[in-house]
Amino acid sequence: MRRILFFTAFSTFLLIGATSVKAQKNVDNKIKKVLYFNPEVEPDIEEIKEPTNHAFFSAVSDNVSGRKNKMLKTETQISFDSIDKQTISDYCLNNDADFAIVPKVRYFKVGIGKYVFSNQVVVSMKLFDAAGNFITESDYDTYRKNMRLLGSAENSIKIGTNGAIKGILKKLKKIRPSSETEL
Repeated sequence: MRRILFFTAFSTFLLIGATSVKAQKNVDNKIKKVLYFNPEVEPDIEEIKEPTNHAFFSAVSDNVSGRKNKMLKTETQISFDSIDKQTISDYCLNNDADFAIVPKVRYFKVGIGKYVFSNQVVVSMKLFDAAGNFITESDYDTYRKNMRLLGSAENSIKIGTNGAIKGILKKLKKIRPSSETEL
């Protein structure tokens, strides 16, 4: 009788252990890794690139922290208009990423002087899969979307980044079934 009781208890613990390992694997498979490149800044002036990158990645990390995905950052900047499929694929392979996002931040109303900027920006993003295939793109104009006239450029970049990410997620829901929608 003791052997039967011991065998039943042992097999129960073994079954519970196997179930918990299986559950952990499912959670890890649902976490998507998204690789973000440095945004292309327009106009191309060195003095504004570092603050723009800092504000952009601050907004991305704030947005990603509430989702089931992981942000990967690369210090490489890729031209927004001419993106090579093989380059995206190589970066995703080397960083073990599921998706890649190529962003662009464009300041406007820059024509008065060389260093006169407006606080309004347009944040554009293109989403690619790990094979380098284009999936979707989105942009967010802080002036047209919420009539933002006052405030800092850093806050405008954060608002534009959040809006562009929400736009990509909204377009993904339309493209893919609900089971694959999570980015």
